[in-house]
Amino acid sequence: MIWYPYQQMKTMKPPYQIVDAEGVYLYTENRKLIDSVSSWWSVIHGYKHPEINQAITEQLGKFAHVMLGGLTHEPAQKLSDKMQEWLPGDLDCCFFSDSGSVAVEVALKIALQYYVNRDETQRTMVLALEHAYHGDTFKAMEVGDDEDYHFVLKAYGKREKVIHIPTEIKALEKAFAAYHERLNCFIVEPLLQGAGGMRMYDISFLKRARELCDRYGVLLIFDEVATGFGRTGNRFVADLVLPDILVLGKALTGGYIGHAVTVTSHRVYEGFYDDDPAHALMHGPTFMGNALACSVALKSIELFEKQDYMSKIHRIEAITRREMRGFSDPRIKEIRIMGACVCVEVYDPQTIAGYQQFAFERGVFSRPFLNYMYAMVPYVITEEALVRVLDTMKAWFAEG
Repeated sequence: MIWYPYQQMKTMKPPYQIVDAEGVYLYTENRKLIDSVSSWWSVIHGYKHPEINQAITEQLGKFAHVMLGGLTHEPAQKLSDKMQEWLPGDLDCCFFSDSGSVAVEVALKIALQYYVNRDETQRTMVLALEHAYHGDTFKAMEVGDDEDYHFVLKAYGKREKVIHIPTEIKALEKAFAAYHERLNCFIVEPLLQGAGGMRMYDISFLKRARELCDRYGVLLIFDEVATGFGRTGNRFVADLVLPDILVLGKALTGGYIGHAVTVTSHRVYEGFYDDDPAHALMHGPTFMGNALACSVALKSIELFEKQDYMSKIHRIEAITRREMRGFSDPRIKEIRIMGACVCVEVYDPQTIAGYQQFAFERGVFSRPFLNYMYAMVPYVITEEALVRVLDTMKAWFAEG
């Protein structure tokens, strides 16, 4: 029996059975659906992409996986080299893992140990955002701030080591003034907070965060698992403000295979590079640097560059703004658009109850949650298909 995610198994409705997928479409036995959420925001090239399929097949003919403990291989080496070339600044040092949540855990562990290695053992606190979501593993939940996902942590009582603030510069400055001597890092989903409600905020907040982190010697972590690879309309938000640690996942492999990477600056890496074995990073996911995943990631990045995906993303944003311009309804609190993301936030979650089935019957797969109806489409979507997704969202309010 499958135990499904984020569902009360006793009351959940049966999931849609997918028998095939190609391009932006998912196929059931009798329906063709536009995937408007890119399989949790990861399938940026669409399904069954011939070049990515070929990359997997070629690597599979050699080997699927070998551990990175005491061994290494060309796909992992090439991907690490590519990230060093491709990412901004001196974000050059790659630690691979098998999911975004684990990559966040690695980032938080690195931030803590970086100061332990320097005998600054008082730096045990983490600054994070309100409405944050960084994954469902335990430290990722602790720095998160969404009781709809992480209410189980109430069993532990108050979180003494994490401070949450809103995306307001005054709150940021106040937190640094009060806690800077005890902070090891500030972790954010930059510009776009995904599972916390597709909340969007201004780059000025991150620029001020960078200044304060520099002033007080605090590491800045960007969790770009959801925002990386163009989703915000920027290739990476790290291109605008440089973090000390960058976390990538989801679209890293074009949604083909679970894989992630935690990338650090040279300064952070050198905090572990020592004759003392106790200063080593003692972490090692079994499937880190998986050869199939690395081969797919390399091909995914090649496609992103060669086919000018940033132009595709800007086109998606322009079409979305055009189609949503002037649209309103008394039940809607706000419509937010950033890059290849659009969110319709309603006042009452009951307003969008039933929307998933409504969209399904009109040839669109959607997965609204709480008060949020949203779309994060694959970047290869046609204008016709994108307009159909947006028209379906609008039709729900017109016909409801």
